[in-house]
Amino acid sequence: MIRFLIALTAAFFLAIPAAAQKRIALSFDDVPRQVGGFFTPDVRTTRLIAALRKARVEQVAFFLTPGNLEKPDGKGGEARIARYVRAGHVIANHSYSHLWLSRTAASDYIADIDRAAAWLKDRPGYRPWYRFPYLDEGRRDLAKRAEVRAALAARGLANGYVTIDNYDWHIDALATKARQAGQQIDMSALRTLYVETLVGAANFYDRIALDALGRQPIQILLLHETDLNAMFIGAVVEGLRKDGWEVVSIDAAYRDPIATREPDGWFTNGGRVAALAQDAGRAPKDLIDPRTDEAVLTTLFTARVLKGQ
Repeated sequence: MIRFLIALTAAFFLAIPAAAQKRIALSFDDVPRQVGGFFTPDVRTTRLIAALRKARVEQVAFFLTPGNLEKPDGKGGEARIARYVRAGHVIANHSYSHLWLSRTAASDYIADIDRAAAWLKDRPGYRPWYRFPYLDEGRRDLAKRAEVRAALAARGLANGYVTIDNYDWHIDALATKARQAGQQIDMSALRTLYVETLVGAANFYDRIALDALGRQPIQILLLHETDLNAMFIGAVVEGLRKDGWEVVSIDAAYRDPIATREPDGWFTNGGRVAALAQDAGRAPKDLIDPRTDEAVLTTLFTARVLKGQ
């Protein structure tokens, strides 16, 4: 009888569906980025490091485009990168010149990867990940994609994919333009719009993963080294946690099983979860977050942040 009760109890607990586990890591592209509308690059770095520390985010990835160091706004960029690493974060390859693969010969594209790799070699905090600029893995040119994938493998570079595509950069551009034009910006409304857009994107791709993959991989949020992130990343993290998300390290994220699942289909510019969902038979049109649309975000920004100005 006791054995029966033990077996019955075990069966009951096994029958209970596993609780949802929403996990997310953060990554920032295009480092060092150009001057924004609110801070100098040095101040932006200081604020971003402080905000991540205050939000108890121990490790994010900064994907570097070393060619940006040659631009006027790149002055001091190497020191800022070193500060991110000293704060406990990691760095990885985002190409030297930020090229579109679909518009570039594979040989030239690979040479650009190598140029960035030479800059990154032996630097503290380096991880052997490569993130395609614009998330452009060649679009429908699968032969070109295969050539670049082979080159990455030969160099020991893993795909530094994202899973949560969004247009954080466009909201930042709208805010910069408004500030430069002297328009009145409702900063509280801007923060609310920004947080809800990013949390909404995270949940959008979480739903896709559950539907198409049958599990919840660790999601990787695409962000950029912008002034808005320096101001609002703490609010974004708070919003994610309130919505049930656990923020984990980027190292943990790239140990998820989907890290070794290279998509077969062409639709990779929405991130890995969307690409694997296409492989599972989902239509690309259903895998695009409605707010990854400049016109949609501009309309929301004008109405809510500028109050119709």
